[in-house]
Amino acid sequence: MQMTYYLQVGVTMSVNKLGLPLMIGSLAGLLLLMMLFPGAYLESALRGLAIWWDVLFPSLFPFFIISEMMLGFGVVHLFGTLLDPLMKPLFRIPGSGGFVAAMGYVSGYPIGAKLTAKLWEQNMVTRDEGERLVAFTTSSDPIFLIGAVSVGFFHNPKIAVILALAHYGGGLLIGLLMRFHGRQKPSTASAAAGPGGNMLQGSKAKGSRIQRAFAAMHQARMQDGRNIGEMLRQAVESSLKLIIVVGGLVVFFSVFLELLTQVGVLKSLYLLLDQILLAIGFPASLSEALIGGLFEVTLGARSAGEAASSIPLPFKAAAAAFVLSWGGLSVHAQIASILHATNLRYLPFMLARLVHGVIASALVMVLWNPVMGRMMPAPAFNHSIPSTPMWVPEALADRIAYFCILIAFMTAASLLWGWIRLAWRRLQRGPLK
Repeated sequence: MQMTYYLQVGVTMSVNKLGLPLMIGSLAGLLLLMMLFPGAYLESALRGLAIWWDVLFPSLFPFFIISEMMLGFGVVHLFGTLLDPLMKPLFRIPGSGGFVAAMGYVSGYPIGAKLTAKLWEQNMVTRDEGERLVAFTTSSDPIFLIGAVSVGFFHNPKIAVILALAHYGGGLLIGLLMRFHGRQKPSTASAAAGPGGNMLQGSKAKGSRIQRAFAAMHQARMQDGRNIGEMLRQAVESSLKLIIVVGGLVVFFSVFLELLTQVGVLKSLYLLLDQILLAIGFPASLSEALIGGLFEVTLGARSAGEAASSIPLPFKAAAAAFVLSWGGLSVHAQIASILHATNLRYLPFMLARLVHGVIASALVMVLWNPVMGRMMPAPAFNHSIPSTPMWVPEALADRIAYFCILIAFMTAASLLWGWIRLAWRRLQRGPLK
């Protein structure tokens, strides 16, 4: 036992000693490249800043604030109690995770991770539950998938059908697979764990589930205790901090990727990936899209959509599905920065994203003929459509509508499933004598 302990300590110290010089050398090399290619550096930084300001800030910032306010008002506890019969049997997470899933799928990365971290702070999820939750609630939002990828990059809105099935269907499969993560660890005792959880555990048998849900909401609001002004101020403050971190990471990876392109590092990666793609039956020319998507999702999806016309459309769509599901290292850095304040580990998230990308690509290839059928080829769109569409005010209303529809469907399914289980138990007990 002591030998194992000393070995682990020695390995950790070796990694730390190696990691620091490597980090310093990498940063020094990056500074050198910035001095050697000042024009490319400045252009890429401005491009990343434009993506953040034109797309990410207006699309994510309102949802950051809304999610904070909903937590303060106890809305998450309300839906947590309502969705518990659906989420625990399927995904082994409390019902509050259903609210996170709805927000994450509608708003896109990194909303799911932010809300998961908030649930962890309020002791509403354990570490394993949080890792399961963030692994399958991190996804592209439908506005980006339809507007930017399908219309802007592929110039064909019909592609959105197969991409949505592969991306969101693959996400649900990841959720089902992640239920085996941390299998031996205990889960939260109640969907309303955290503020108000003790009261609900004591009165779990009193009233219908809807009554208990509103009781959980009221208790959480009372325990929060902040007035609306203070709640709004803190929501804006924390949301601004997070959106600035997101913007900084987007600019950094935009510069990093451009500098690697200038020195020819990406060409070597293209050659390596070419051989892998040929081995699995994919066109080698998709390597540029996949390498770009490895770092940044927008660049990879654009490269997939604008790849050579000689590449069959199913392969291009499969590459785009992989990029959307992987998310890019820029998104991974955002998630890691959010998880850093918790005890949730990044490695399960990274592995889930990789598996999600593979599953989404496979679903595109398997479902292409049954789903698309005679829908293809579709009329080409005007190529004057910008590759990164500007944010439009209607998109916020669309996302709110998508969220309301999704959460209503999940709530109805949860209540129906809970009623079926209750009826089945009563049937098994038989008539009272």
